[in-house]
Amino acid sequence: MFWTKIKRVVRAGFVSFWRNGYVSLASVLVMTVTLSVIASVMFIGALLGSTLEGIKDKVDINVYFVKSATEDDVRELQRTLQTLPQVALIGYTSREDALKQFRERHVSDSLTLSALDELSENPLGANLNVRAKDPSQYEQIVNYLQTRIDSDAANNVKVIDRINYTQNKQAIDALSRIIDASRRLGAIVIGFFVLVSVLITFNTIRLAIYIFREEIAVMRLVGASEAFIRGPFVTVGLMYGFVSALVTLILLYPFTYWIGPLTLKMGTGLNLFEYYGGNFGQLFLIVTGAGLFLGAVSSYLAVKKYLKV
Repeated sequence: MFWTKIKRVVRAGFVSFWRNGYVSLASVLVMTVTLSVIASVMFIGALLGSTLEGIKDKVDINVYFVKSATEDDVRELQRTLQTLPQVALIGYTSREDALKQFRERHVSDSLTLSALDELSENPLGANLNVRAKDPSQYEQIVNYLQTRIDSDAANNVKVIDRINYTQNKQAIDALSRIIDASRRLGAIVIGFFVLVSVLITFNTIRLAIYIFREEIAVMRLVGASEAFIRGPFVTVGLMYGFVSALVTLILLYPFTYWIGPLTLKMGTGLNLFEYYGGNFGQLFLIVTGAGLFLGAVSSYLAVKKYLKV
């Protein structure tokens, strides 16, 4: 008996979906826009996250030494830094190598090279390139280096000329703020489209209820339960959501295929088409789940409000 009622409810929902073709099409299109926005926010979040991770991977600390610093001074600091648990790798560049790299970077700048040749000695000092095990640990390494600088200054000794991490940290912090702001904006946009979708689907179901108001009245007179009356309309709402999800996922395929290489060339480190294929299961669950939820909730609210016809 129970399964018989379920079959009748589902069948009635399917009949209503196809019978009101234009109304169903309008609802599907609106919900497709909403689900597309949800998927787009996911894509944007993935792109921004990949960009941030790529920048973090390139972040390091360059410790520049004064020209008078001896190789023993540099090596001693290198050995000390290697004992820190936060340090993953340290690269050493001697004064001679630093000068060679400088010449290679400015090989097309004859004026700079000429000025360099006029100098009687190498103007560059040695430097250490320090990479942390985790980007969050750079701050601790910088604090340690600053302690060494203060200690040397107290002893009237200067070995470290400067540390360049501050600029990198500011860039990362700025990008992190942009990502957080974009996520908040994305949430607002999703909320707006979800609200619009619910309202339109709500009014669509209400229109369907108005069309079948006499049938609903007869069903109530013969003793049909509210659940039995509400069932077909909720089924229609679920169909709106499911069809909209399928349409959204189908449209995303050519879109990501076209824009995927562009996102990679932009330096995000992520091909959006590969992300779409690699995370299709997750996208399918989220987009389909959101569609079913929107359809069911809007239908339930509409039926609840207009059930007593």
